[in-house]
Amino acid sequence: MASLAETRDNETGNHIRRTQHYVRALATRLRDHPRFSAFFTDANIDLLFKSAPLHDIGKVGIPDGILLKEGKLTPEEFEVMKTHTTIGRDAIERARRDVEGDSGFLDMAAEIAYGHQEKWDGTGYPQGARGDDIPISARLMALPDVYDALISQRVYKPPKTHEETVEILVAGRGTHFDPDILDAFLDIQDEFRRIAARFADGSGEETSA
Repeated sequence: MASLAETRDNETGNHIRRTQHYVRALATRLRDHPRFSAFFTDANIDLLFKSAPLHDIGKVGIPDGILLKEGKLTPEEFEVMKTHTTIGRDAIERARRDVEGDSGFLDMAAEIAYGHQEKWDGTGYPQGARGDDIPISARLMALPDVYDALISQRVYKPPKTHEETVEILVAGRGTHFDPDILDAFLDIQDEFRRIAARFADGSGEETSA
């Protein structure tokens, strides 16, 4: 499913690989935090690592004229783009209904796909959820997704440096991002930098674990 999304998006398979590793690094850092220790068990960290590649699977349902547009989206186009969260959740939930036994991986993947565009202050989408009403998995995914989008070359923008990206993320503390998740990122930002270098576009590491 993740590979299918790659075939239609401007982003590369390495975006999926990088975000997957960022998520694991961030979850590992937070495992002893009193707000998160009950959630970030070894089992859940493993599920997060496996689920993260499906965060944008819903983009397969976005028309090419919007998904591949080189310029800024119009307000109407952005409303269509926002539906990738719901499309992704619905696709994963349909797959889950066909799975016998434990579907924890797909449960978490659906949660991430649906909620990773929510913001801590309630200004995100699709629900406008805020604070602790946003699932931890989705809150966690939000930061790596934005980090990687900012440092990456796109047809519509040049890449930002790590330092520029950190400044933007810090400005989103308590508005876009859960403050404690942002603080954990700052503690391990050098690990994010190393992951970005290891899985740089064109590095040949697309399938490395």
